[in-house]
Amino acid sequence: MLASVMAPLWACILVAAGILATDTHHPRDSALYHLSKQLLQNYHKEVRPVYNWTKATTVYLDLFVHAILDVDAENQILKTSVWYREVWNDEFLSWNSSLFDEIREISLPLSAIWAPDIIINEFMDVERSPDLPYVYVNSSGTIENSKPIQVVSACSLETYAFPFDVQNCSLTFKSILHTVEDIDLAFLRSPEDIKRDKKVFFNDSEWELLSVSSTYSILQSSAGGFAQIQFNVVMRRHPLVYVVSLLIPSIFLMLVDLGSFYMPPNCQARIVFKTSVLVGYTVFRVNMSNQVPRSVGSTPLIGHFFSICMAFLVLSLAKSIVLVKFLHDERRGGQQQPFLCLRGNTDADRPRVEPRAQRALITESSFYGEHLAQPGTLKEIWSQLQCISNYFQTQDQTDQQEAEWLVLLSRFDRLLFRSYLFMLGLYTITLCSLWALWGGV
Repeated sequence: MLASVMAPLWACILVAAGILATDTHHPRDSALYHLSKQLLQNYHKEVRPVYNWTKATTVYLDLFVHAILDVDAENQILKTSVWYREVWNDEFLSWNSSLFDEIREISLPLSAIWAPDIIINEFMDVERSPDLPYVYVNSSGTIENSKPIQVVSACSLETYAFPFDVQNCSLTFKSILHTVEDIDLAFLRSPEDIKRDKKVFFNDSEWELLSVSSTYSILQSSAGGFAQIQFNVVMRRHPLVYVVSLLIPSIFLMLVDLGSFYMPPNCQARIVFKTSVLVGYTVFRVNMSNQVPRSVGSTPLIGHFFSICMAFLVLSLAKSIVLVKFLHDERRGGQQQPFLCLRGNTDADRPRVEPRAQRALITESSFYGEHLAQPGTLKEIWSQLQCISNYFQTQDQTDQQEAEWLVLLSRFDRLLFRSYLFMLGLYTITLCSLWALWGGV
């Protein structure tokens, strides 16, 4: 009997408890819900949020450089990762926090409110950043929009001092449509704080961030004046990897080529040695070509030195080849003359003798002529002796010409060696000076 009476009573209690629990956690009873509904109920995001339309909306900007991802000198493109913040005041999104459980800050969808049309003038690619759909709004109507973005921007890159180059690339923020009478820009932090702040920069890359200077200006155009803030990202390259893999091997190859000048100018081994150095230098340049940045506007200074040193190497090699070829032709022409003194004047009658036996046959040719001549024919003997005498006179003249050529080419070789040594010294001094200037930045 008691159980039958208590069963409906327990059912009523459970239903009432469920209703109370539902009403307690219903979002409509939340102060945050009422605040969001009240703020966005009659809000029009198409209208600039000011009661007095003659008053400009000031947008405060801030920038943190997180990383330098890529520097493309050939296409004049800089890719950076930055943390961007913009703060402005929305007069239509303010409330009395005492009426809403002391709520002083809420998050609202960015797509539901008015936002300034701030762009980067140097933008070259679609913005790549995480989709952050919310912004913070406080009770006074101040809105803060913070987001990380990947900026692919155009930059005038100068690679003349590679690998000791310092680059200065700008990121200019401005409104695309609103003039300074509608949207003005200002710094969220002082320019000095922005310039020195490198606490979030990822420094384990090829580039080192030096500073981020910033300036405010008004760009005048036919449509009016546009406020803009320019952030100048100053960075320098870490050169050590290029010094080890590029500069030191190139200087070593130049020194090896300088050693070839101590070999005799008429030595054929010198040609072989210089050819080997030239092949090695060419292979080295081909392998290292991807490490040297290519730019249409400027060529790195070390590229000019490489070309000049290769020109010296080719010139010295060509000089050695011409000298050896000239001396070889002179000797070959002179060695054929003593056989004209033999009685056989035609090519068919002349014996074919190897070059090693030619000088021995010169002394034997008189006896060979005397053996062929008839007794008493002193005239023929005399002509043979005159022919041999003329040969030795010609040989002396050839040796004298060869000595004169050797002296002349030795002087040219010394001049080439000194010029080569001067270029190598200038190359080394220039690199050291650039390194010193790089360290003083």
